[in-house]
Parts: sequence; structure tokens; C-alpha cells
Amino acid sequence: MRPQSLLKSYLWEHRVGYVGSTIAILVSEWIFVQFPNVLGRFTDALSVHRLSGRGVFLYALLLMAIGTLYVFFYGIGQSQNGRAARGFEYLLRTKLFAHWETMDVDYFRQRSVGDLLSHAMNDVQQVREALSGGLNILTNAVFLLIATLVMTFTTVSFKLTVFSMIPLLCIPFFVVWIGPKVRASSRQVQEALSSMSELAEESFTAIRLVKATANEPIEVKRFADRVDHIAAEQMSLVRKQAAFQSIIPTASSVAFGIALLYGGWLTIRHEIPIGSFVAFTLYLGQLVVPLQQIGQVINSYQRASASMARLDLLLQERPSVADPPHPVRLAKVEGAIDIHLDAFTYPDGKRPVLRDIHLSVRPGQTLGIVGRTGSGKTTLVSLLPRIYDPPAGAIQIDGVDVRDLSLEQLRKAIAFVPQDGFLFSTTLRENIAFGRPDATDEDVAAAARAACLEGDVDRFPDGYDTIVGERGVTLSGGQRQRTAIARAWLKDAPILILDDSLSAVDMETEKRILASFRAMRRRRTVLIIAHRLSAVRDADWIVVMDEGRIAEQGTHDHLIQKGGIYAEMYRLQAREEEVS
Repeated sequence: MRPQSLLKSYLWEHRVGYVGSTIAILVSEWIFVQFPNVLGRFTDALSVHRLSGRGVFLYALLLMAIGTLYVFFYGIGQSQNGRAARGFEYLLRTKLFAHWETMDVDYFRQRSVGDLLSHAMNDVQQVREALSGGLNILTNAVFLLIATLVMTFTTVSFKLTVFSMIPLLCIPFFVVWIGPKVRASSRQVQEALSSMSELAEESFTAIRLVKATANEPIEVKRFADRVDHIAAEQMSLVRKQAAFQSIIPTASSVAFGIALLYGGWLTIRHEIPIGSFVAFTLYLGQLVVPLQQIGQVINSYQRASASMARLDLLLQERPSVADPPHPVRLAKVEGAIDIHLDAFTYPDGKRPVLRDIHLSVRPGQTLGIVGRTGSGKTTLVSLLPRIYDPPAGAIQIDGVDVRDLSLEQLRKAIAFVPQDGFLFSTTLRENIAFGRPDATDEDVAAAARAACLEGDVDRFPDGYDTIVGERGVTLSGGQRQRTAIARAWLKDAPILILDDSLSAVDMETEKRILASFRAMRRRRTVLIIAHRLSAVRDADWIVVMDEGRIAEQGTHDHLIQKGGIYAEMYRLQAREEEVS
């Protein structure tokens, strides 16, 4: 849903509260415009000596009552608008996050996380401020302006009001001229803030590299350059806003001058009483306030408009990997995989990275995939859960094209353990149970035992409640990988993909993990990517990838006898093991 449509539906849903707050503001402003009128009457009564001490006291009470009632009703309207604006802010941020969760992996390869966070924070804040203070102030200012004009026309002097308003008529023309410039400058400021957030996120992510290379001064200089750029853009915006704000007090000063000259002359000629002249000067002062507020609101809405345009572009983006119009629903996923892939190219690539891949894996079988770095192993297994979209008909699960299955059913049927073993900055228990949040403590412990992690957990001070830190920073590489393996074990999906997820564990631990997986493999289809051939030697079938193609395939013994790439890799690793 577009931000504008979301805002309209939100305002309609909360129409009762907005109508109530508007009524409260209207009542407060109508009370407020009575203040100059009462003070004018008080001045007239004093000038002809028609007031006693009791009368002065009553006028004082009346003025205090006006002030109190104004604050009461205005507070009601302001609090309701603020509450509704905060609600829309939370709704918009939630919609943004939910939208980003639907986007494919390639989208995040092309977009910076810092830039996306800037949208979620800065742009949404601009919209909220315009909706909260802007809507509240605009309602207040417009009604105060109308009420003040009505009071001056009806209770003071029509001619004095008309002549005094002439300088204020130039303000709308100036607004039309400066408004687009403020909006464009505001957009540039938001883009500069996004650029700064992007750099900060990138630098903090690579903090180990920055420290290892002693490049802190370079990063500080890069950040300072971005800050200088933001300062320059903000100063440009400030100058435009200052020019906009200056026209209002300038026009108001001229209007006051006319009011004093012409109003004073009318008072001297006794065409209006002195009390009316005092009331008019107060009303004119009240006119300046809503005009300034309208100027502030226009500035706020110009910034919010630029932010809404940026948010609209984000929410209109669609993932390249999405559910089919009429997805096929399998009663049960058995795990049969058939791959007939002629060629695959990344969305932003020019040359195929995979070619002539033809494989069949039956339920309960284990497929080992080996090859040099960059040979296409990870890309191949990423096509199964549609991390990247394969060509139509290229990959089938249980005889159904993966592109015809719903993404939810497809991905729930696959447990994927990537090499990096990403962990969330929460407890070890929550990381293991990420795929099954309803898992019991016994289930979590069984998964940790299968991944040979239980001994490490016993040494942690808080056991499974240990906070692992951002990306699992408090754990070793092997512990992170084993935690990810335990997560996949607990998911109990019919298809398991291990993408070089044993590279950080020692060979003895690898043997224990693979042994615990053997019983499970009889009821799952397992794909194992590995650099160490010991991880795949007992697989039912092994393929050797080279430059995006299957160079060799067969069982371990067959490939050794063949004396090709696999046999050479095996001999090299055997020598390394002997040396170690």
C-alpha cells in the first residue's frame, strides 16, 4: 500500500479522534479570540470611568477564565493529534519493515542497509512531525486567522481591517515561489543523511578490518566529508526557510504601521472608540501568530512531502522472487529433487554462472557437492529455496517446479545452513529455536547434542540463556557453525542443505556431527557442500563443480579410481592431514 493511501485509511480509521481534536481546537481558538474583545471593552469602560473595583475584579476573573479554558481545550486537541501521529509513525515503520522482509536477496545486494535505516528513521520522522504538529498547528492557525478576521470586521472597523490586510496579501505569492525550493532542498538533506548512515553502517560492520589496517583516520575523514556535505545542504535549506520566515514579520510590521497610522487617525476623529483601537492592535498581533504558524507548517509539509515521495518509491518496489498467481500446494514434501538447468545468470550479471547442470536426488539420499572456490556450488543450492530464481522448469521438488510452489511451503521444507552461520544478538536458545519458536527445552538440547554443541553450552555461565552478541560475536567460529547446524536439525525439514558449514570445526568434531546426522539422513534429502572431502565421502552421490559446470560425478570410490579433479583434491588433503 502506498504511503498516501495508508495515511488516508489511517485518518479515516481514527476519524472520531481527529474530529474530536479538531472541535477541541476550534473551541479553544474561539475562546482565545475573545480576549482582545473583552480587553477592549474593559479599556472603554475605564476611559469613561464606568467601572468600580468590583467591575475590575470581574473583568480580571473573566480574562483568567478565558486563558484557562483556552489551555484546557487546546491541550485536549494537541494530545489527541500527537497520539494519532505517533500511531501512524509506528504503523508506517512496521509497514516498511514488513515490505523489506518480502524483498529478495538481490534487492539487499543493491541497497545499503544504512540507507534503508535512514528511510525508516529520518523520513518517517518527517512525516510524523508534519502529521502531529503540522495538522494540529494548521487547524489552529487557519481557524484563528478566520476568527480574528471575523472579529475585526464585525466588532472593530471594516475599513481599518481592509487597509491593514493589504501588506499580508503578498505572503501567499511568496509561498508559491519559495515552496518548491524548500521541498527540493529538503530532499537533498534527506539523501545526504542516508549517505552518512550508509557510511557509518559500513564502517562499523568492517570495524575489525579498520582496526587491523590502522585506517581509523581514513574512516574519520570519510565520515567528516559526509558530515560537511550534510551541513552544506542543511545550510542551504536553512537559508531558504529563513527567507520564507522573514516575509511574514516584514509584512506584519508594515501592517502594524498602517494600523497605527490609520487606526490612530480614526480614534482621534472619534470614528472608533479607543477600546476598539486597543482590541484591533491585539487582534493584529494575533494575526501574525497564525501566519507564522502557517509558514512553519508549510515548511514542515514541504519536508514531509519529500520524505513521502522517497517512502512511496520504496513501497512501490516489488521483489523479483515472489509467489506465483496460483501456487501449487503439496500435501507433503518428500524431498525428491530434479535439476535440469541449461544456464543461470544473476539478475545483474551478463555471463552465465551455471551451465548444463543435470541431477536427480531421491528422498533420503545424500548429495555431496565439491569444487574449487567460485565454481558455483553455493549458487546452485541457493536456487532450491529460490534465494535466486531459477529458470522456469529448471528445478523440481517432488515433480513440481519450485516456481509453482508458494515461497512459504518451499522454504519451510528446506533447512539451510550457510557457511557464515549467522546468529541473532539474543540468547543461544532463541537462536537454535529460530525455525521452531514453539520448541521445548528438551528439543533444543537434543539439537545441540546432535550438533556437538552441548559440551560448550555446559561451560557457558548462563547455559542456553547466554546472550551470543551481535552476529554471535561472543562465540568462536566453530560454535557459531554448530549453533546454525543445531537450528537446522531442530527445524526437521525434509530437505537439508549444509553449505560448507563444517569448515570451522576440527575433523574429530566433524566426524561426530556427521555420525549424528546419518540416522537423520535416512528420512531427509541432504545436500552437503564441502571443501574437506571427509564430509562427503560417504554420500550416495558426489558431483565436482568446475567453472559453473559438473566436471565429474559418482561415488567416492569411483571418483578416486577415475583419477581426475576429485582424486587430486583427495590426495592433497590427505597429505595436509598427515602433516598436521
